[in-house]
Amino acid sequence: MSPTTLPAGPEHGHVTFLGAGPGDPGLLTLRAVEALANADVLVAEHDVLDVVRRHARQGVALVHTDADPSSDPAPGTGTPKLAVVDGTSKTAAVPGERDAAHLVMEAARGGRRVVRAVPGDPGLDTYAAEEMLACAAEGVPFEVVPGIAAAVGVPAYAGVPLRDAEGTDVRFVDARTATERCWAEVGASDGTAVVSTTLDAVAAAAGELVSAGRKPDTPLSVTVAGTTTRQRTWTATLGTIAQTLKQAKVLPSPQGGRPVIAVVGERSAPARRNQLAWFESKPLFGWKVLVPRTKEQAASLSDQLRSYGAVPHEVPTIAVEPPRTPQQMERAVKGLVTGRYEWIAFTSVNAVKAVREKFEEYGLDARAFAGIKVAAVGEQTAQALVAFGVKPDLVPSGEQSAAGLLEDWPPYDPVFDPIDRVFLPRADIATETLVAGLIELGWEVDDVTAYRTVRASPPPAETREAIKGGGFDAVLFTSSSTVRNLVGIAGKPHNVTVIACIGPATAKTAEEHGLRVDVMAPEPSVLRLAEALADFGAKRRATAIEAGDPVTRPSERRPGSRRRRSTT
Repeated sequence: MSPTTLPAGPEHGHVTFLGAGPGDPGLLTLRAVEALANADVLVAEHDVLDVVRRHARQGVALVHTDADPSSDPAPGTGTPKLAVVDGTSKTAAVPGERDAAHLVMEAARGGRRVVRAVPGDPGLDTYAAEEMLACAAEGVPFEVVPGIAAAVGVPAYAGVPLRDAEGTDVRFVDARTATERCWAEVGASDGTAVVSTTLDAVAAAAGELVSAGRKPDTPLSVTVAGTTTRQRTWTATLGTIAQTLKQAKVLPSPQGGRPVIAVVGERSAPARRNQLAWFESKPLFGWKVLVPRTKEQAASLSDQLRSYGAVPHEVPTIAVEPPRTPQQMERAVKGLVTGRYEWIAFTSVNAVKAVREKFEEYGLDARAFAGIKVAAVGEQTAQALVAFGVKPDLVPSGEQSAAGLLEDWPPYDPVFDPIDRVFLPRADIATETLVAGLIELGWEVDDVTAYRTVRASPPPAETREAIKGGGFDAVLFTSSSTVRNLVGIAGKPHNVTVIACIGPATAKTAEEHGLRVDVMAPEPSVLRLAEALADFGAKRRATAIEAGDPVTRPSERRPGSRRRRSTT
């Protein structure tokens, strides 16, 4: 594809002006997701690129304003670039004078379905309005998909409701374009004012309101990076906000400052906000958490961590490869079909994947399990089986481990069990606990290496430095091999990093590597491990608040000496 060529389409194009919201990807509407999935061309502001591109289909042409976000460029400006979202194509530059509006119209004239994504809501974006007028003038059909405006969404995430039963007047002001008359009208009101400004200009906006008649002791809240895990809110008054930001060491920005939302009025009083700040009070809010697992296994754990306010960073430490000698696995799979086994036991998601791939190689599907009892070591493995079309007959009722599975496994009974053999597909480094237990229960076991686990490649240099230098707030270890492999490929986590382990064996390995274990799951489950870390974060937050200390993340603390491993 040449740098300026957009994909062909039907004769009549269509443009969707889409509001991407204030920053949280979860605030996209269902209609927005649908429009993105059907787009031929996606034109997006740099600020919302990561929010919208994850919903675009493979092969969509992506045009974005490739500007430095710290320079706070006006929407619709910058140097547009064209890329194809397939994970491999290189970005190709488009001549700079061809702004977003020009590219939108060119694509629409060519018959493409164009999505024009802007921050917040299109109805509040001046450049989007101009592009809509251009579409109307040329007869290009278009639609508008509203988004949550920052002036509404950010206060909600900051715990500052704009109205209550008293029906207080609410006024919205863009400080960057506000006139003297506008300030005078807002200053003369005693209602709530929502001011869109920049961090560097907050004090000046507060001064404008005081000059226009607002009392200097009027409460004020200022939120930066609203609705994202980088969100931070300061509360003060119109008269003290400059000093508050100075004490917080909020330094001036040479590019004009980051966009912020300031709420002026009694709704933003500190005592009230502290009760309603639901987002920033999440137990792991803003914590950067290292998840050292295979990418497939990390997905559900990362989603759970995000629900606690954390920022998961997935670093694969284990790569899964086929066994060196596949013949044993091939014979076992054929034995499934010919009735050699009474049971098949899956001890991991990877074991399910290995058997499924072998089935597909032979043209088999889930029907090959007919007449065979299926066991899964835990809920995640059971879910992988269900996705394969197989509902397991046995899942541990207690501990989700090999020991837990043995607790519920029935002994071999020659009267009720016509076959005495169990197929156990597993990793090459698995322990012998399950095999020994099944033999003790009277079963014959075909212990088959279904896959090999090998150490993954080292992560990028910046990730390795963050691990060793204390850039992560916590790391979750889900097995002894993840401990050994992470230390092997990236180095030992810094002493300020919270170490969380899935069970005693993993904790022992971590301690053997000189790490102090701060959190251990009450049972060997990734779900319970994430819950345990969230509980740790909540207690840590509560302790700081009770002591009157600021709530900080572990990575924000730099003790003078390294922690010693706990001996208790």
